[in-house]
Amino acid sequence: MDGNGRWARKRNLPRTAGHEAGLQVAREITQECVRLGIKYLTLYAFSTENWKRPKQEVSFLMNLFYQSLQQVATELHNEDVRIRFIGNKDQLPAKLTALITEVEARTAQNKKLTLNLAINYGGRSEIIRAVRELVKKAQKEGLAPETITEEQFARFLFTTDQPDPDLLIRTSGEQRISNFMLWQTAYTELYFTSTLWPDFSPAEFRAALAAYKTRSRRFGGIKEGRTK
Repeated sequence: MDGNGRWARKRNLPRTAGHEAGLQVAREITQECVRLGIKYLTLYAFSTENWKRPKQEVSFLMNLFYQSLQQVATELHNEDVRIRFIGNKDQLPAKLTALITEVEARTAQNKKLTLNLAINYGGRSEIIRAVRELVKKAQKEGLAPETITEEQFARFLFTTDQPDPDLLIRTSGEQRISNFMLWQTAYTELYFTSTLWPDFSPAEFRAALAAYKTRSRRFGGIKEGRTK
């Protein structure tokens, strides 16, 4: 969800205004996913690299996450949305961590949509975390290295019980993954748009889905009737 700062700068507004506008769009896209019957949505809200931003902005974002989660948790729960956190909680403010734990437990049985909130998330750190946990398991249970499979490794990722993403959308014209779900996106379709996140409407979201539907997904194989 990129482009909040640029959106605000174009309007001579503080960056915080861009983050607030972006939060509203995140809510709209979540509602659209519920309406369309999409089962999983991950919002990359704050990366492990975002701690490099000015302290004032980081503090604002942490408070914004807390306040917004307080405000929408009941609404999302009533819409049968399960809220999951992916990322390292250790560096987060204690009150935000406590709220995340509470909301995860409260919505754990919801089925309509799983909403992953990626806060203090980085793909490389997730992989290292998974490796460490797998090594612990191997040492405890005496697993031989040659018996370890991709499926076993994936059980230690934050998305352990979820399918790999079908589509990754990146806004604002940037054309890179930026340390997002490096393992899970091995065969994910990528969609890049120059639209800044606060301007990313449900209509443009549907356009991205329509573009996805035209893709031929072969996962390294070939479709029947193709020779290449």
